[in-house]
Formats: sequence, structure tokens, C-alpha cells
Amino acid sequence: MSPDSGAISRDEVAHLARLARLAVTDAELDVFAGQLDVILGAVARVGEVAAEDIPPTSHAVPLQNVFRPDVRRPGLSQEQALAGAPAAEDGRFRVPRILGEEQ
Repeated sequence: MSPDSGAISRDEVAHLARLARLAVTDAELDVFAGQLDVILGAVARVGEVAAEDIPPTSHAVPLQNVFRPDVRRPGLSQEQALAGAPAAEDGRFRVPRILGEEQ
């Protein structure tokens, strides 16, 4: 942000767009400058609303039952795995050749 104006300029938005390799139109520069001003203003106010008795959090609600236990289960037998295959040969999936035979 420009230190004297307090608002992000079109040139700064264009510079950010170049860094991010984004192609933006002149109209989009104006829109993005306004949107970035709102975002940066909200970020600047974060310190104002945080109270000492409220711990920082990464999630709005506690994470529970996010992961299931890693339990070993039996897999399919070779016959079961090949049962749904359109074609099988010698205990393997048969697929069409896509490349010429190489010697």
C-alpha cells in the first residue's frame, strides 16, 4: 500500500497481477483495488478485536472424529479383482495395445 494514501493503487494492483501472472483489464484493476482495500482493512483491524482472554484458533469449532483408525482389512482375491474386468488373461487384466511392438 502507498504509505501516504492508505489505499492500494491501481499500479500496485497491476504489479500484484504481474507477480501472480494474471491478465487483468483496466476495469478489473479498479474493482480489485477496491476489494483489496476492504480485505487489507479487515486484516489491519484483527488486532483491535482480539482480546487477551481469547486464545488464537485455526478452526471455528473443535476438530473431532476427523480421522478414522487405520484398520487392516482383507483385500480382494485375484479372482475377485478380475471378476469385473472386461477381459483377463493369465491372471491379469487384458488391455488393448496402444503402442507398436518395440524390439
